[in-house]
Amino acid sequence: MKQWYEELFENYAMKYDNECFVQGTVGECDFIEKEIGYNKTAKILDIGCGTGRHTIELTKRGYNVVGVDLSESQLKRAKEKAAEQKLQIVFQKHDARNLPFANEFDLAIMLCEGAFPLMETDEMNFQILQSAAKVLKPKSKLIFTTLNGLFPLFHSVKEFLESQTKEGNAVTGNNSFDLMTFRDLNTTCFEDDLGNKKELHCNERYYVPSEISWLLKTLNFRTVDIYGAKLGAFSRADKLSTEDFEMLVIAEKK
Repeated sequence: MKQWYEELFENYAMKYDNECFVQGTVGECDFIEKEIGYNKTAKILDIGCGTGRHTIELTKRGYNVVGVDLSESQLKRAKEKAAEQKLQIVFQKHDARNLPFANEFDLAIMLCEGAFPLMETDEMNFQILQSAAKVLKPKSKLIFTTLNGLFPLFHSVKEFLESQTKEGNAVTGNNSFDLMTFRDLNTTCFEDDLGNKKELHCNERYYVPSEISWLLKTLNFRTVDIYGAKLGAFSRADKLSTEDFEMLVIAEKK
């Protein structure tokens, strides 16, 4: 049986590119470049690359980027977009929990909940972090965004998502946040690229900063910096608060 995130991304590539949460690519890539000191020799892995927006933007800027994702339809769209722009990019289908690379990359990125934290158990989410750590060379960086567990303690996730949704976007309802597991259970309704109406029962894990720090420290990251994640405007000046729906994590491997 397919998991909800597999079904969601089955035929949802064109619609996905119109979602409000994917509109910050240029600003996010500005931040990534700065974090690696504009080093064009850096080899970058985009985990959960989706339709390839960060992979393509960074490649256009002269970086060597490999994009991996679980969804064939997302990867197909990524390849089409790269071909339209005459870019030679390697896009591969892989499960983020089991990536076939080791000590190869200078930077790994996982942005916009591309893989982590969508898994159905905490152990599976941890496997994604393990896998990301494994692909990196020593002294390299992992940059990712994830759902901020402090947000639902003070705000309604349902109201926040409704306020962000535009015409034609996926609509989330029936949200219930479980304080024991820090998981938001919800129903997401959307129409896919083929015009099929779908209703999925989703389960997303929110993390608090101390959990993320602890998980990454166990994986041999020596520094873990966590900030608020503003769409298209990542910054180390953004102190994480209960107002941030997502957090930005920058970890450096030993």
